Amino acid sequence: MQVLNGFVLRRPASIAEAAALLADPGARALAGGTDLLANLRHGLDRPATLVDLTGLAGLDKLDWADTGVAIGAIVTVARLARDPRVIAELPALAQAARSIAGPGHRSAATVGGNLCLDTRCVYYNQSEAWRRSNGYCLKREGDVCHVAPQGTRCHAAYSGDLAPVLLALDAQAEIASPAGGRRSPLGELYRDDGAQHLTLGRGEFVIAVHVPAPAPGVRMAYRKSRPRGAIDFPLAGVAVALAASDGRIESLRVALSGTNTHPRLLEGTGELAGQAIDNALFARLGKLVQKQVSPMRTTVTPANYRRQVASALAQRLVKELAGVS
Repeated sequence: MQVLNGFVLRRPASIAEAAALLADPGARALAGGTDLLANLRHGLDRPATLVDLTGLAGLDKLDWADTGVAIGAIVTVARLARDPRVIAELPALAQAARSIAGPGHRSAATVGGNLCLDTRCVYYNQSEAWRRSNGYCLKREGDVCHVAPQGTRCHAAYSGDLAPVLLALDAQAEIASPAGGRRSPLGELYRDDGAQHLTLGRGEFVIAVHVPAPAPGVRMAYRKSRPRGAIDFPLAGVAVALAASDGRIESLRVALSGTNTHPRLLEGTGELAGQAIDNALFARLGKLVQKQVSPMRTTVTPANYRRQVASALAQRLVKELAGVS
């Protein structure tokens, strides 16, 4: 890693001031910094200004109501992982939080930071010297995607753990901007582009995520595959929210991370409503996953292995949540 380039650190006193500062194209938002600072040390960005969001009032709250919970963007991952009410009412979210990196990272990392995590690729997340010797890449300073050299798009993978759970729970993102603020479905925060995977405009940043209370009877879980039992990003991460009765599906939502350039809510699960929870269902679900995930050669682990793992995890979680042996 290289020495950080010089920058100005700004600590805004309000959300409006933060949005105004971030409207400068040379500014970047900073909270826990567990991803951003590592990227800066690799020379993957050289911002002139870092805007510290950790002092903004209200962004560190968990606001519970009968309709759900609003989670501030600078709530730490560690707090999310150990909060008794999150564990009791949103267990998949606590599971995902506990799976992120290591204890030291979780104590600093934030919810907003994990949602806006930069995409990753074995050709991108390298030192400046390594990337220069390889001719850089389409995501940063180059014009060729080494994963798919004949193509015209970046295939770097999104690897955040919280987003798939929040997608499965139909959460909304609250976004501040110089013009005010807005709320939208969380999925609209992302686009299918490894180089520019966030839809945030200049000066916009996530200030909260709103999670509706799960419907009665919904069970949920998150699990991921990774090379090591800690620290590593997911090769494939799967979140499931399931309601079932009398051995049949009432509702099913499945979302994935680590396999595409954005967190993906699986399409077609609504068609499974009413189907018996049996081997035929698991086979159909597995095929849905395999058709919609698109892992590429962005890690040292083969892409087809990651596709198969995503499919197996989805089936396994539905079995466990449904109580099928």
